[in-house]
Amino acid sequence: MDKNLFIGREYEIRQLEKYRNSKESEFVIVYGRRRVGKTFLVKEFFDDTYDFKVTGLYKKPKKTQLKNFYLALQEYGADVKKTPANWLEAFAELKKLLKNINEDRKKIVFIDELPWLDTRQSEFLAAFESFWNGWGAQQNDIMLVVCGSATTWITKKILSDKGGLFNRAARRLYLKPFTLEETERYLVSRGIHWNRYDIVECYMTMGGIPYYLKLLDNELSYLANIDAVFFKPKGPLWDEFDHLYATLFGTSKGYLKIIEALATKKSGLTRKEIVNETHLEDNGLLTEMLKNMSDCQFARTYSTFGYNEKNVVYQLSDYFTLFYLRFLKGKQNPDEHFWSHILDNPAKSSWAGQTFEQVCKDHINQVKKAIGISALLTDISTWQGSSESGKAQIDLIIDRRDRTINIGEIKFSVDEFAIDKDYEERLRKKLQVFREATHTRKALQLVMITTYGVRQNAHSGIVQTQVKMDDLFVKEA
Repeated sequence: MDKNLFIGREYEIRQLEKYRNSKESEFVIVYGRRRVGKTFLVKEFFDDTYDFKVTGLYKKPKKTQLKNFYLALQEYGADVKKTPANWLEAFAELKKLLKNINEDRKKIVFIDELPWLDTRQSEFLAAFESFWNGWGAQQNDIMLVVCGSATTWITKKILSDKGGLFNRAARRLYLKPFTLEETERYLVSRGIHWNRYDIVECYMTMGGIPYYLKLLDNELSYLANIDAVFFKPKGPLWDEFDHLYATLFGTSKGYLKIIEALATKKSGLTRKEIVNETHLEDNGLLTEMLKNMSDCQFARTYSTFGYNEKNVVYQLSDYFTLFYLRFLKGKQNPDEHFWSHILDNPAKSSWAGQTFEQVCKDHINQVKKAIGISALLTDISTWQGSSESGKAQIDLIIDRRDRTINIGEIKFSVDEFAIDKDYEERLRKKLQVFREATHTRKALQLVMITTYGVRQNAHSGIVQTQVKMDDLFVKEA
C-alpha cells in the first residue's frame, strides 16, 4: 500500500491494519455515500490482491449474480465445474476455496457492492449469514471485507438487523466526504492550485466527494470546470442525480419528495412540515426514510433551541443535491457556459450564502477551534421565534457548558464584510428577540463567520468573535 495515494482516511487505514493483524477472523463493513471512495480505499490498502473478490451487479437477477460469482471462483483457482444452483452452494464453494489455502496469514475476501447480490427471493442473506456465522467467524484467519453504496440496505439488513448478523459486524468503517482541508490537499495533488474562495465554492457545488473532484481539469479555471462537469451537454455528472438516489434508496420516489421539500427551505423542516409539504403518510415508513436519509448524511438533523427531540429539524445537507435542484433540475438544454455567465446573478449569490451556512455546520469543529472552545461540551442548534420586540431567525447556535451562547451570523462575500448602521441594528434586535423569547440568562456572544473577515468600522464592535474562511481549512486533530 502506497500511503502517498491517500488523502485523509488515516483513521480507516489504521483500523484496517489493526483488523488484518488481529488474531481472529474479522468481518469489516466499509460503507458510505456513492462515489465517496469505498472501493478505492480497499483496493489500495490491499494492493488489489485478494484470495477472493467479487462485485455485485446492479439490477441483475439471481441467475446472473450466481454466474458472476462462479466466474470469480474460477478466477481465484476454485475447482468448481458449474454455476452454483443457489447461494448456499456458492458460499460452500468459497469456503472450500479458502480452506485449501495453506498459508499462515489472513485470507482476504472482498465482496464489493454486497447489497446488489441480495436480489428478490434469492435467499442470499441467509446463505451469507450461514457462511460467516457457521464457519468464517469460527476461524482465526479470515478477513471478510464488504462494501456497498446502498447504505440503507447495509444499515437495515446488517447493522440494525436482529437476526443472524446482529452484533457480528463489529467492524464498521463509515467513509465521510472530504473536509475542506482534505479537499484542498486532494486538488493540489492533482495539480490544481486555486485560491480558497474558489475551493469553497467548488465544495459547495459537489462537496468533498473524491470521484466528483477527480473530474476537475487542472488546465481549467474553477468556473470553466463547473461548466464542463455540470452544464456541458452529456457532461460527466449530467445523469448522476438519478443514479445517486436509485443506488442509495432503491425505490426512491418517497425519498425524492422529501428531498425536494427540504430543498425549498434552507433552514429545514420539522417532521410535521415534511408531511404537509409531501403529503406522505405520517407512519413508520416515513420514520424509516428519515432515519435512512440521516444515516446516509443526506439530511442533517438539528434540534431547535429550547425544545426537545420531538421538534427536530431536518435539513438537506448533500451539496451535489442542493446544487442540482437549484440549477439543473428540469433544464433540458442548459447554457454550457451557464456558471461563468451568472457570476453576479442574485440567484447564485442567494445559493452561495445559504450553502456556505452548510459548509460552516459541516466544519463545526473548526469553528469551535477558531473560537477557542474545542475542549468545551456544546450543543448545536438553530432557532426562530418572536417576542414583543419582533421576529428573528438564527441558523447556528453554539450552546456552551460555560453558560455562554454563541449566536452565529454567517456571510459569504468576495471581500471583507462591512457592517453598516442598519445591519448593526438588525443584529442587536436579533439578540434582543432571542433573549426575550427564550428567557435565557446565559451570556450571548455574537460570532461572525465570513470569508475574509469583518471590516473594522464604527459598527463592527458588535462582533465579539470572528471566524474566517481560512479557519475552516484547519486539519482536524
